[in-house]
Amino acid sequence: MNQSDPALVIPGRQRLIPKLNRRQRTLGAILFSFLILAGIILASILLSNERIATHFEARNLAPSWTHLFGTDWLGRDMFTRTMKGLSLSIGIGMLASTVSVCVALILGMASATMGKTVDTAITWLVDVFLGIPHLVALILIAFTLGGGAKGVIVGVACTHWPSLTRIIRAEVMQLRAAQFVQVSRHMGRSRIWIAAKHMLPHILPQLLVGLVLLFPHAILHEASITFLGFGLSPHKPAIGIILSESMKYLSTGMWWLAFFPGLSLLVVVRIFDIIGDNLRLMIDPHRGHE
Repeated sequence: MNQSDPALVIPGRQRLIPKLNRRQRTLGAILFSFLILAGIILASILLSNERIATHFEARNLAPSWTHLFGTDWLGRDMFTRTMKGLSLSIGIGMLASTVSVCVALILGMASATMGKTVDTAITWLVDVFLGIPHLVALILIAFTLGGGAKGVIVGVACTHWPSLTRIIRAEVMQLRAAQFVQVSRHMGRSRIWIAAKHMLPHILPQLLVGLVLLFPHAILHEASITFLGFGLSPHKPAIGIILSESMKYLSTGMWWLAFFPGLSLLVVVRIFDIIGDNLRLMIDPHRGHE
């Protein structure tokens, strides 16, 4: 008799925990990732600003239970600075990514529905932005706008929409040939009505996944240009500023100044990647039933 028969009940070998399917594992990964992000934001709110004030009597301390990430050359608690820096990066990444997705949505739908002339112009614009390295364009835009949060947000928003625009354009081009769209067009519905009622609901999953997957790029590029001195103000507890300042002290053995902030940044970026990849699996019609 086949021991793998599910009808068999073998004492002592029953599963204590039922095997999770792909959807359950995906929901679990998304929930766990959101809990970590919520914990980072909550920690940045609850931790007192007094811990990032100057305390010369506690400067250059190695990691301990009192200061989990150690302290810097001014006695500031690095754990508090890191949490507040990550929260600031998440906020900037969310805002910049949302603006970028809105730009991609407008241009993608316009390219697919407004005629050949508009399509050619938008396609050329997408090719131009894709041909320019992100970091170079970010630095130019941020420098032109005088740096700061405004320069970073505008720079990230203006450089991360082209790829998503192409995806939206391709989706809308397929929807144009759908029978229900053709019926609405023959009934005299306007392009705007068709786009809002028929096309937008179908591309919302792609927009959601694109929004989440843009977060890690926005966060990393914000930290990069801030590290290079073209981003946020040095008075802000941003991760890029923390890493930039720590470069002066690594040779003296203060490794914790760069290790913990850099590792935390990578963890947050990876969390957004996990959420985006799992959301993409959930909305995939070929894998959603697994």
